[in-house]
Amino acid sequence: MAEFVTLDLLEGAGARRVAVLRIARPPMNLLNAQLVRELAAAAETVAADPTVAAVMLYGDERVFSAGDDLTELAGLSEDQARAMAADLQRDFGCLARLPQPTVAAISGYCLGGGLELALGADRRIIGDNVKLGLPQIKAGLIPLAGIRRLALLIGPGPAKDLVYSGRFVEAEEARALGLVDEVVPPDDVYTAALNWAQRFTDGPARALAAAKAVFEAGPHGLDRAQTEWSALFVTEDRRIGTESYLADGPGSAAFVGR
Repeated sequence: MAEFVTLDLLEGAGARRVAVLRIARPPMNLLNAQLVRELAAAAETVAADPTVAAVMLYGDERVFSAGDDLTELAGLSEDQARAMAADLQRDFGCLARLPQPTVAAISGYCLGGGLELALGADRRIIGDNVKLGLPQIKAGLIPLAGIRRLALLIGPGPAKDLVYSGRFVEAEEARALGLVDEVVPPDDVYTAALNWAQRFTDGPARALAAAKAVFEAGPHGLDRAQTEWSALFVTEDRRIGTESYLADGPGSAAFVGR
């Protein structure tokens, strides 16, 4: 059983469910190696579950995550840090590897490793009182997993500013930078993220996974698109989708997720 991460499967109106991964290490949801490892394990469980249509990552109504647990990192030697770096970096990328669409529902603070986790989501929804940032530089460190993804998301110039300065960004600047996708009142964060995730409970699961794989392929996206597109021609959803589109137009398909 996980100590710091919970997994809930929410039944809804669609044919499949939304999974909610929750960071549960109060009071500030600081990230240590155990928590990130538990989150990655929960993500693997969700990835293998064909009944899950979309995934939401949440902390609680007060804080998403205030960042890295520096008490754990303070005592590491260089050899110890090197030994854990690859596994920790991979675990931080667990949302990006999921085949399902993912959304981070962010309240309060989203700092350091918390923001690195959120950068792996397909969508980030925040409350209008949220502060985001990568303050690791102020501890003499750098983000282990988020620099490349941040640069791709907002451009290298703004990304360097955030990483080099370690400064906090408030909601409106975060939206202007493209760091987040939607800003809502704090009490609406969970509901807004869940509403977005529920859009996919009747969606074509294999096609959504294929599109996500192409986005994640980065500079190899053109080649990956050829592979993913061709593979969809053996899926039931492709047959259902094309036949219904031809007969009744777009939006008429009743996908089955296969």
